[in-house]
Amino acid sequence: MATAMAACAGFGLRTAYLGAVGHDHNGRLILSELGERGIDISRVLTRECANRFAVITVEETSGERIVLWDRDERLNLGAAEIDAGLIAAARMVHVDDEDQEAAITVATLARNAGVPCCSDIDRITTRTRDLVAAVSIPIFAQHVLPAITGEDDLERALRALRRSHAGVLCVTLGAAGAMMLVGDECVRDPGFVVNAVDTTGAGDVFRAAFIYATLNAYSPRDLMRFANAAAAVSCTRAGAIAGVPSLKDVEARLSGG
Repeated sequence: MATAMAACAGFGLRTAYLGAVGHDHNGRLILSELGERGIDISRVLTRECANRFAVITVEETSGERIVLWDRDERLNLGAAEIDAGLIAAARMVHVDDEDQEAAITVATLARNAGVPCCSDIDRITTRTRDLVAAVSIPIFAQHVLPAITGEDDLERALRALRRSHAGVLCVTLGAAGAMMLVGDECVRDPGFVVNAVDTTGAGDVFRAAFIYATLNAYSPRDLMRFANAAAAVSCTRAGAIAGVPSLKDVEARLSGG
């Protein structure tokens, strides 16, 4: 989520983060990084626990990574800690699936306020289906859709999900780009061929670019191309937040730079 917020800010969007951090050095570092990027952190809560910590291993030739992480449940938000006014004032809300109860609460508040809510859905739990139903624009990692729908073909999986979800449905495909179902139209974009240095955070950057393009009324095909270009740029740089591109970087990639 921190990477997605940093990328949104890098594209020039006004952003605010509602969440919790630990009281340790890592928590302070995250807050400092977000604040320096102009993100509103006034509603971030500090817990008496360790911040989420991850060890990321990157394969040298492909840039593919494995993330080993641990997250203290004390970082979860209670319903009373969620600012409904902040949700209602937003043009778009983005949630992830780490604290699923909070994400479902936020998505429901957004829906009731008429605010679109997109998501990062990367895992299967007993609450994943409820989260998918709550958000208006679910964005899936590619391994999730077959598990939810029973369809290995991802277009068929999106169309199967369409029977219970009327919103825009999107699945990221790694190096193969992304696919999106808008109404009954399936939009595919193969992505960009790059020399990947580190793929960490590419999915978060894709989602941030998706948000930017949606708010700026891009056509579905232009939206997909823009989001894939942003993710491609991030893969050419080491680090997650450190690798987020600017709007100028993405436009250069789109123009062949």
